[in-house]
Amino acid sequence: MTALTTDRPADTRRGLMLAVLLLGQFMALLDTSIVNVAMPAIGAGFHASGAWLQLVVGGYLVAYAMTLITGARLGDLYGRRRMYLTGAILFTLASLACGLAPAILPLVLFRFIQGVAAAIMVPQIISLIQAHFSGPARAKALSAYGVTLSAGQVAGLIAGGLLVGANILGSGWRPVFLVNVPVGVCLAILVPRAMPADRPAATRRLDVTGLALSTCAVLLMVLPAVVGHEIGWPLWTFGCMAAGVVLAAVFVGYERRTADPLLNLEVLRARGLPAGLFTMACTLLALGGFLFAFTLHLQTELGESAMRAGLTWLPFAVTFGLVGYFWRVVPSRLHHLVVPVGLALCAVGYAGVGSFLWPALVLAGAGMGLSASPLVTQALAHVPLPRAADASGILTTAMQLSQVGGVTIFGTLYLSTRSFPTTSWAVALTAAIGIVAAGFLARTVRPTAVRPRGASS
Repeated sequence: MTALTTDRPADTRRGLMLAVLLLGQFMALLDTSIVNVAMPAIGAGFHASGAWLQLVVGGYLVAYAMTLITGARLGDLYGRRRMYLTGAILFTLASLACGLAPAILPLVLFRFIQGVAAAIMVPQIISLIQAHFSGPARAKALSAYGVTLSAGQVAGLIAGGLLVGANILGSGWRPVFLVNVPVGVCLAILVPRAMPADRPAATRRLDVTGLALSTCAVLLMVLPAVVGHEIGWPLWTFGCMAAGVVLAAVFVGYERRTADPLLNLEVLRARGLPAGLFTMACTLLALGGFLFAFTLHLQTELGESAMRAGLTWLPFAVTFGLVGYFWRVVPSRLHHLVVPVGLALCAVGYAGVGSFLWPALVLAGAGMGLSASPLVTQALAHVPLPRAADASGILTTAMQLSQVGGVTIFGTLYLSTRSFPTTSWAVALTAAIGIVAAGFLARTVRPTAVRPRGASS
């Protein structure tokens, strides 16, 4: 591990490295939601059906989710900096191709490539933070990572609304993809300067069987969930999801037996990881579903423009970011209460959206800031450095699947019952119930609450 020093140049280098890492994470997360508010414009421009539009959103999510574990292992095999840079460049090229797509089919294909590129890039971030930061510096870096992790999705809605509403030079929806190009160019220039080269684990090999099992399992679970509502939930969609669960169990069994696994499940023995992981998954499932359903409600039921729908989330995003980064001002003796209190605030905020929109979103944003960042720190603080790639693969995959699950569950609830005037508030209350449940769960992981100084490294 890179030893921490107190000299200012070293601190500056680590600060630049963290900024570069979080910029890539932010760019990848932005694309999970920035397209949502552009869907009506894309559909009108290409005369595309709802099924094609589902694939524009879902193709990215499916590719991202099913290759995250592989992306984490590639960093171990070929070097984390190299794979982070490779993913960033590929993501930038795919974004350019999406922005210039002449028809709906190429757009879907380029979105799929975007998802694969994000899956190569994103898992390296946690591993690089674990490798180059320790003690209080690691805790602070993970806090910033936690804010970026969830705030990026909300920022995508805001940015998407602004870009589509601005209609820059008559380009319509295309800037929601082209905005990634200058960011990607900056990453390509800065990564070699901000990050030291790392030595790959040359003795390891890629677990091809595990790769095939995990990819197929995630594909079978996620793809039917993404397109199921649009095509009327035929019987085969449920069969595929059930087969995916079975295949996931086969993958776990195989990984436990093989000598050189794609994902070393021993990492789940790290103190705080399983409980923190599960709580984070519940939290993001509710958040992802609420973002999707309420944004759709603003545009389709309330007639808001893309710009106004995006800006509606501004108080949530600002409060989330500020509270998420500065939550450590809470006295350490109270840290074990931070996550439950934060999730309770989320529940109250979500439930109040129907009556007091902006105050409720401020409250929910503060609650997410008090829960998401501490949960990331709690889950990763005690992961040994040799298991960083495994922890990264598990965490990012679980979070991505949770968001897909949230969009599927809450999106289906909303789309199936939106003829009723209280639909959006019912969805909000359902999300609140999920958050409250996660808050109760968070109380069971109190012993590991954000005390990174004793972390293994």
